[in-house]
Parts: sequence; C-alpha cells; structure tokens
Amino acid sequence: MVIGFFMILVDSTIVSVATDSIMVGLRTDLNSVVWVTSAYLLAYVVPLLVSGRLGDQFGPKRIYMIGLVVFTVASGLCGLAGSIELLIFARVLQGLGAALMTPQTMAVITRTFAPEKRGTAMALWGSVAGVAILVGPLAGGLLTETLGWQWVFYVNVPVGIIALVAAARLVPRLETHAHRFDFAGIALNTIGLFALTYGLQEGQKRDWDSVVWSLIAAGLVLLAAFVWWQSANRREPLMSLELFRDRNFSLANIGICAMGFAVTGMAIPLMLFAQKSMGLTVIRSAMLMIPLAIGSMALAPLAGRLTDQLHPRLLAGIGFAGQAIGLFWLGQVLGDKTAVWQILLPIGLLGLSGSFVWAPLAATANRNLPMRLAGAGSGVYNMTRQVGAVLGSAAIGVLMQNRISHHFAPVLAQQGAPSGGGGGSYASATGALPEPLREPFARAMGESLYLAAAVLVVGIVAALFFARPTHSGMRPRRGADVPAEATAARG
Repeated sequence: MVIGFFMILVDSTIVSVATDSIMVGLRTDLNSVVWVTSAYLLAYVVPLLVSGRLGDQFGPKRIYMIGLVVFTVASGLCGLAGSIELLIFARVLQGLGAALMTPQTMAVITRTFAPEKRGTAMALWGSVAGVAILVGPLAGGLLTETLGWQWVFYVNVPVGIIALVAAARLVPRLETHAHRFDFAGIALNTIGLFALTYGLQEGQKRDWDSVVWSLIAAGLVLLAAFVWWQSANRREPLMSLELFRDRNFSLANIGICAMGFAVTGMAIPLMLFAQKSMGLTVIRSAMLMIPLAIGSMALAPLAGRLTDQLHPRLLAGIGFAGQAIGLFWLGQVLGDKTAVWQILLPIGLLGLSGSFVWAPLAATANRNLPMRLAGAGSGVYNMTRQVGAVLGSAAIGVLMQNRISHHFAPVLAQQGAPSGGGGGSYASATGALPEPLREPFARAMGESLYLAAAVLVVGIVAALFFARPTHSGMRPRRGADVPAEATAARG
C-alpha cells in the first residue's frame, strides 16, 4: 500500500523539475505546460470523498488495485504523449487513479491494525511524505537530464506493476459495508471543489480577475450547500457529519490542512531561492532537501512507537512547533551570501519535527472512528490535506509576487528600468538572476516563508486540544475494540 502511496506523492513533485524540457519537447507555452501539474492536482483532489466511500462499498483492496491500474496505464500514456493536449489528458487520468488509491491506503491500515499498534503503522505511512519530497525533485532532475522528460512518467510503470502484484498477494480482503450513493452530495461536492481549486490555481495567472473571484465564490457557496445537504439528508449522506462528532478527527483535519499548506508553501520559494539567488542547478537545489528526508526517516519508527504510548497532544504539539520554528529560521537566513550549511540546519529541524506531525495526526484522525466509516474518514482526511496544499500554493504565489515587486522596485529604479513589469520578467527567467537582484530576491523568498510558519501556529493550537484516544495502547484494557478483521489480517 505504501509503494502506491509513495508513487502518488512523488508524482506531485517530480514533474515540476521537467517543466522546461516538456515545454521545449512539445513546442508549447508556459501557460499550457502549467496545466500538466494543475490537471493532475484537480483530478486528484476533487473525487477523494467519493473514492473513500467506494472503498467502503466495494472493498478497499479492490478500489486500490483499480486505481493503481489506472495510474500505471496513465503514466505510460503520459510518456507516449506527442502533444500537450494528450499529456494533460493523461495527467487527468493519473489524478483519478491517485484519488481512487489514496483513501484506501489509510483505510486498510485503520482496519487491519489493532488500535495499540496503529501508530507504528501510520508512522511508516506518514514518513513516506518526507521521503517523497526528496525523491521527487531528485529523480525528476536525474531522469530528465539523462533519459528525457518522458522517463519521469515511464518510471512509474515497473513500480506500479510491482505494487499491483504485491497488493494482490498481500493485502487482505476486508468486510464491505453497503451504502446508498448521495448523488446530490456528489454533484455539490465535485462542482464546488472544482470551482474553488480551479479558481485558486488560475488566480495568479489571470491576475485575480472577476472570473477567478466568481469561481471561488461559486465554489464556496456550493460547498456550503454541500455541508447543509449533508446535515439535511436523512438517508445516507456522502460525508457523514458523524465523523466530526469525534473531536480528534476534526482537529486532525485542521492540522493536516495547515501541514499541507506549509509543505507546499515551503518548497516553492526555497527551490526558487536556490536556483535564482544561489545559482544552483536543479539537482543541487533538490539536494538541499536531503536533511529533511533523512530526519523524517530516522525518527519515523520512534514517532510511531511514541504515538502508541503518549498523548497525541504532546507529540503533535512538539512537531508543529518545530515546523513553525524551522520555517521562520529558514526565512531569516535566506540571502545571496548564505552558506549552504546555514540552510541545511533549519531544513534538518523540519525533517526531525515533521516525524512528530505526520504519524500522530494520521493515527489520531481515524483511531476513534467506527470501522464502517474508515473509508469515508480517510477520504475526508486526504482531501483536507490536498486542499491545504492548493491553498498554500495559491497564497504563497500571491505573497511572492508582492514581495518581489517590493524588493525589486528600488534596485530597478536605480538602474533606470521600469519597476512595474521588469521585476516579474527577471523572476520568471530561467537560471540565476543578475547580481544586483539576487539579494532582494532572497529577501522576498525568505519573507514568503513566514506565511507558512504562521499557518502552522493553527496546527499548534489544534494539537493542544486533542483528547486522549478512546482506543489506544496508552491504556490497554480487556475487551478493547479490536476488530475481528484486524485479528484475521494479522493471522
């Protein structure tokens, strides 16, 4: 299950490194090639609630394997695409496959591991995110430079086949739960999420015009109508509000939204700073993330064990605090003369503290939920993480443009260049910036990181209100609610 989840996360970052090569290879423009990533993200986030329910209805193993087949075939089609339109279409298929797979990975862990062992399993699941942050850009740069951009997608095919064989042999078939499908809820949720995420992603490109704001407003209204309908639907709503009666589930969703926002918000300005202010290559820029991945992997087993023993408030609070401090520290040190080691220290702190966020949040979110709601809870949790990432990307993009204009204006005025569009054209050029602009650009990127750090404070507050889990290894008791299917799976 983790192999498939790893592929999904890597594919969210691996393509960004190959953007220039795709643009040249397919003879297209920047606006079109941006949709190679945007189409994947939209197709991924919109169906997550529905795919979680499908896992409950037809079995998480079956839906996971269908999603894995779709994702793997779509990866091959991406590599074979001879035009930007075909590539975007194949990326949509990839996103749909990813949406089918993701909720099932978390649901299977929830339903096959006893509560007192679930934290350790979730630690492995959560640590995949930290590793993917490193592997995506590194693999993308290496494959693009040596074999061509097509191999960014071809590499998924053998991995997908291995994951499919492993899932068929090793993942247990779990009990299914009959559901009625809430078609009105599906329509409101799908159209609302699409309008909101499309508006946010297109906002910067369209200069936040009336069309963008209309889409965002329509999306919010439709999502509000969706929530109302879920409370009014007396049959079987798509997203049972019963999920949010569990305080820990609600708080964990707030926390993972903040984490998704911060992770996306950190990566964009940091990579731009490394390439434009420090003049590093794509691969060397990606190598700055090595301490993050190493720290996350090193402490993941410990975080998993502690998740099964300690109050989640303590672990998640420490993790979120470490993340906020690390991002603020990173923002402080960014400059054109900054030594690499000065950047690696706060990045290392982000890796170490991240281990105490991913596992406790994932374990705490679903630990108290009834087994019949495991798939639905996983769908909501993963959708919330992706929505946080979209919000982070849009918000950081706006802030970066603002800070670039602010810091470039005095330098451009001194050189006699127009201060309006000149800064934007310099920032969008490939390679390192001219010497006079490197320090202003570094300051702009550093200040952009402060927003991500501030959003993590929301995560700290959410963690402080976590309740002690109902079923936990912290207080073992006779007759604990260990599902029979978990015992059978372990057997």
